[in-house]
Amino acid sequence: MLHALREWSDEQGRLSYRDFIETALYAPAIGYYRRPAERVGTKPQADFYTSSSLGPIFADLITAAAVKLLPEAPEHYTFVEIAAEPETGLLHQREHPFADYRPLRLGSELKIPSKSVVFANEWLDAQAFDRVVFREGSWRERGVQIRGDGQLKEVELGPWPHAYPALPNPAPEGYELDLPLVAVEALRAVAAQEWQGLFITCDYGLLWEAMAYERPAGTARTYTHHRQSNDLLAQPGEQDITCHVCWDWLQDALEQHRFTTRLERQEAFLVQHGTAAIERAMQDNRLKRGALQELLHPQYFGSKFQVLWGRRD
Repeated sequence: MLHALREWSDEQGRLSYRDFIETALYAPAIGYYRRPAERVGTKPQADFYTSSSLGPIFADLITAAAVKLLPEAPEHYTFVEIAAEPETGLLHQREHPFADYRPLRLGSELKIPSKSVVFANEWLDAQAFDRVVFREGSWRERGVQIRGDGQLKEVELGPWPHAYPALPNPAPEGYELDLPLVAVEALRAVAAQEWQGLFITCDYGLLWEAMAYERPAGTARTYTHHRQSNDLLAQPGEQDITCHVCWDWLQDALEQHRFTTRLERQEAFLVQHGTAAIERAMQDNRLKRGALQELLHPQYFGSKFQVLWGRRD
């Protein structure tokens, strides 16, 4: 991992946080998402769990919502799942009403068929991001330095060199921002392709106003064995590194490519559009009803996650 990081560093051993995170997460064979490991699930050896970890009810709800939101019958569309975990994709070995199911693993080419439902659960928060801090009247880029003994430390690389996004100025001394710009680039790469249908993503995020003025310590964090930490430099390649996505930027990326979009809390989205699946789950066994409560209840995933969806006819 140190060798991989040094390939991105300058003569002083410094590299941007974006390059550090990209390497720690995606370096071939050794990056967190590239090495074989049980990352997602409720087992103690996993690092975190998501809505998909709660059993088939989540797949039922997303399928029902997609069928309701599509402008025509689902058998005309391919269901594409971005960042599906191996052997545990949303529709893996399940009956579904779509023409085909196509799981795309992290790092796969994102080629979308001409008529598709494109679904992603916590894909965009798995992208690298930039970090800046307001110091002595200006925004400065934060980076990582590899010391002579191989230890990593945080450094400031110099003035933030980009005009986008427009950062608040002035800002409180020491205010930190984690800028999920790579997530926007990833979504644009999908939206720019010529396909019709529906895009749905479930994730945790904030509006830019909240990010820029209400989160002075930023939103970056790590997960290992279901424990959260703020030490992004510990054990690169062995822990998940993430930050909140910015919903304004993502909506703009879709709308620039002619999508009609809407942002909703996960609870509201699933209740409004997945009613048929909810009714079936309520008549089913206790385990499915418990998973349903965790998905919808505001104390759990219901308000913690949001759903951004858009349609392009």
